This record gives sequence, C-alpha cells and structure tokens, in this order.
Amino acid sequence: MARPSRPLLTHTHQEFEAELRNLKDRLLAMGGRCEQMISVAVRAFEDRDVSLANEVMQADHLMNEDEVEVDDLAVRILALRQPVGRDLRFAVAAVKASTDLERIGDEAVNIAERAMEMELSDGLSKPGSKLPEMAQHARAMLRDALNALVDENPGKARDIFQQDDAVDDIYGEVVALCLEYMKDDPSRIPDGMRICNCAKYLERIADHATNIAEMVIFLAEGRDVRHGHG
Repeated sequence: MARPSRPLLTHTHQEFEAELRNLKDRLLAMGGRCEQMISVAVRAFEDRDVSLANEVMQADHLMNEDEVEVDDLAVRILALRQPVGRDLRFAVAAVKASTDLERIGDEAVNIAERAMEMELSDGLSKPGSKLPEMAQHARAMLRDALNALVDENPGKARDIFQQDDAVDDIYGEVVALCLEYMKDDPSRIPDGMRICNCAKYLERIADHATNIAEMVIFLAEGRDVRHGHG
C-alpha cells in the first residue's frame, strides 16, 4: 500500500522577501538609534548635561539588544533560506553592519562619559565648538551609508568616502586648536584632552560609517574594497 504523500515544506519567494525587508528595516531602526545617541551625546557635552549623558548610557543597552536581534535574524536567513549571490552577500553585510552600528553606540557613550567629566563653564571653548559640526558630518555619513545599504547602491556608498575626508580634516583642526588651547593655560589640559578624545570618537564613528559603505560595494558588486583592495 502506498504511503500518503507529505506536502513539501517550501518557503515562498514572498516570505523570503519579507524577511529580507524586515532585516533592512531593523538595520535602519538601529541606525536611527545611533544617530540619536550621537546627537544627544554631543548636546550633553555642549551643555555639560548629566541627565542627557545618562540617556545615552541607557540607549546603549537597547543598542546591544538590537545587535543581537539583527544578527539572529541574519543567521536564521542564512541557515533556513540558504541564500546565494547577492542575497547571501546582503545577509553577511547585515551582520557586519550591525557590529559597526553597535560600536558607534559605544563611541557615543564615550562622548557622554567625557561630558560628565568636563568642568562647568559659560560655554564651549574654541576647540570644543567644532565638535557639533563634526558630529553633524558623522551622522550624515551614517545615514547615507545605511540608505546605500538598504538600496544596495554602490554609487551612494562611494560618496561616503569623500565625506570621510572632510571629517578627518575637521579632526585635524580640533587637535591643532586643542594643542593651542592647552599651551596657553596648562590648567586647561584635562578639558583639552577630553575635547581631543571626543573628536577622536567622532572620527571613529565616521570610520564605522565608511566600513558600512565598503560593505555596500561588496554587496552590490561582489568586490572587497577594504584596506584599498578592489
């Protein structure tokens, strides 16, 4: 007697597309949280606002959860869908991007911690006044990198490399201003060093955005352009 046939357990193309869309949406949400953390951290530094600094610390716990959830979703897609080609590269890029986003959150926390250490004053010093501009550039790079990732647009990704040069230039300005600021009055050295550190944190945020842009090129073109390759 023939055994009754079992229905095949198949996954529809629509389900797979929905999972990929969900992964992209989660990355965008994670990036939005990063942007907010950067903005609040710099405001905390500008205003010496401990409550804002603490807000960044709390957001970092959510960022860590975001990273785990994005990674779990990407791994599930890899294990159950066994994607190939561009879909495979997107799942790999998503895992790497979530790591960069989590580290951006860590850098925002570093800025918030320095804000809590700064001496109260009437306003930002000359070198410190460059940080909001630097943060604006870094946030724009992050936003553009994530949009390039979800759109799988290598042209947009390559634009980010030029933006990174601008952030590096501002970082050099801040360091030079800090050296002059501390030289004029040695009592300013602790705050001057904190400003330099915050500028370095923002420069690293820009580097993480650049990392995401490099993964977009890998995703769209299958070429590894990290470290000058490709």
